Amino acid sequence: MFRTAITFVALLLGTLIFGSMALLAQLFGVKPRPGGAYEKAPRWWSWWLLRAAGVKVVLHGNDGLETGAPRVYIANHVSWFDIPAMIEALPHYGFVAKRELEKIPLFGPAARAVGVIYIDRENRKAAFGAYEDAARRIREGHPVLVYPEGTRGSTYALRPFKKGPFVLAIGSGAPIVPVVIHGTIEVNPRGEFRASPGTVHVHVLDAIPTEGLTYDDRDALADRVRQAMAECLRTQYGVEPAMISHDARQIRAVAEPRLST
Repeated sequence: MFRTAITFVALLLGTLIFGSMALLAQLFGVKPRPGGAYEKAPRWWSWWLLRAAGVKVVLHGNDGLETGAPRVYIANHVSWFDIPAMIEALPHYGFVAKRELEKIPLFGPAARAVGVIYIDRENRKAAFGAYEDAARRIREGHPVLVYPEGTRGSTYALRPFKKGPFVLAIGSGAPIVPVVIHGTIEVNPRGEFRASPGTVHVHVLDAIPTEGLTYDDRDALADRVRQAMAECLRTQYGVEPAMISHDARQIRAVAEPRLST
């Protein structure tokens, strides 16, 4: 309980300090640049929070982590602590996140300032525009991280992937870098208000090219990425993916836009 209290205080103070840093930079017209305020603010925020919680992040593989290169990181999602762990492990990138997060005071606007792209999954037209914006940023050399399961899971077994992230990757022409995270459930399980010390492992897998693919290739691309991530979870941690029924395989994100290339 003591560790949870320390982490909660660190979250509040860190968001106030580093979120304000990003918003002030935006207010004064500071332009994004390597090593600038928009990169330092989230990295310092994650460092502060992880140390308060007693969490160590171990990175496995870094071939897909070329700084400033167009990339779409695709990762599993099991805990709120995935966010600071990924920020610490990967080069600076933007998130594609659900619109609800933007409503969190200070955190939401600050996240937008450092590169988060919010998707309104209930509004197809708005989501289309957000995905177009994300594809443009990726082509300009700004990596983006997407959680294709859509929301956090309660176990490490992979759940069905929504297809929007793969349409985004195809539209941008950027390679997909699958990323597997393990250990954050033990730090902070879904639905529980607690934080425990632990070690989080982040596995960066081989990049999967999307150049030359079309909208019709989105299902096959999603399957290929999911298989790579499932194999990592199976061999490293003995985790078997969740079963995908025929009906579940037909699930599509509310917004599955056809992006221009």
